[in-house]
Amino acid sequence: MIDGIRETKECRLKDPMDLFSSGQVVKICAPMVRYSKLAFRTLVRKYSCDLCYTPMIVAADFVRSAKARDSEFTTNKGDHPLIVQFAAKEAQVLCDAARIICPFADGIDLNCGCPQRWAMSEGYGACLINKPELVKDMVRHVRSQIDNPKFSVSIKIRIHEDLKRTVDLCQKAEAAGVSWITVHGRSIEERHQPVHYDAIKIIKQSMSIPIVANGDIKSLKDAENVHHLTEADGIMVARGLLANPAMFAGYEETPFQCIQDWVDIALEHGTPFTCFHHHLMYMMERITSKQEKKVFNVLSSTSAVLDYLNDHYGL
Repeated sequence: MIDGIRETKECRLKDPMDLFSSGQVVKICAPMVRYSKLAFRTLVRKYSCDLCYTPMIVAADFVRSAKARDSEFTTNKGDHPLIVQFAAKEAQVLCDAARIICPFADGIDLNCGCPQRWAMSEGYGACLINKPELVKDMVRHVRSQIDNPKFSVSIKIRIHEDLKRTVDLCQKAEAAGVSWITVHGRSIEERHQPVHYDAIKIIKQSMSIPIVANGDIKSLKDAENVHHLTEADGIMVARGLLANPAMFAGYEETPFQCIQDWVDIALEHGTPFTCFHHHLMYMMERITSKQEKKVFNVLSSTSAVLDYLNDHYGL
């Protein structure tokens, strides 16, 4: 344990920018609250995921408390390339968090896209898209204070109703040295409306750094379509990977081998039961009947879940 960061075995740091210069579309697992933790990242990496993000971590808590560091962040030597996403609103706090994480991760990402009310009221997340000078300052600060030139600094944003403002924000971030930008193609107000892939394409055409497209990508076919629509350099997926962690490997629905892999990885990592069970509920959503869901979703212990999987699927 170093400064309240649990690290198993030695970290093998990588340069995430190498992925973007490979000429292939980079396949990325999104930062997901509670879900994109080490065990799940380990699973999706087995199925053709190129780059993983941690769940969003509040930088101020991370800097202030070793306990927060220990509970929020765990990694191991296979967990690379890895991007740690922070919520921050002050340049120096973000720098301090980046400095602590630098030996264990390949880059940080500033969350400028979370539309949740608590985040916005605290000055985090999507409200930052309306503060381009602050975002620019934060990126520039991290760039100047982290010695490792391979350590990436990215941002994840939503779009404005007036797209000129989004392009302006992106160009300011690029001038400050941002490595790439992930664009969720909805505004702060939009939740389930169709994603504006045309807006992502306009942003891509206005920039010379890599752009990652995000929003409503449920299958490898969707990912290919979005790549064609937006010309984005990478595709970031959240719920699609929860439902099918093998999606990037081309599976239409979660294969049984992937469910078996999740059980093995989760048990090895000591994943808490609720998280272990929730992931299985997502993965089995498309392959179980209503009746089976009723039984499976109320199971309340790891042994009950293992018995169920054994009895029904021979896992």
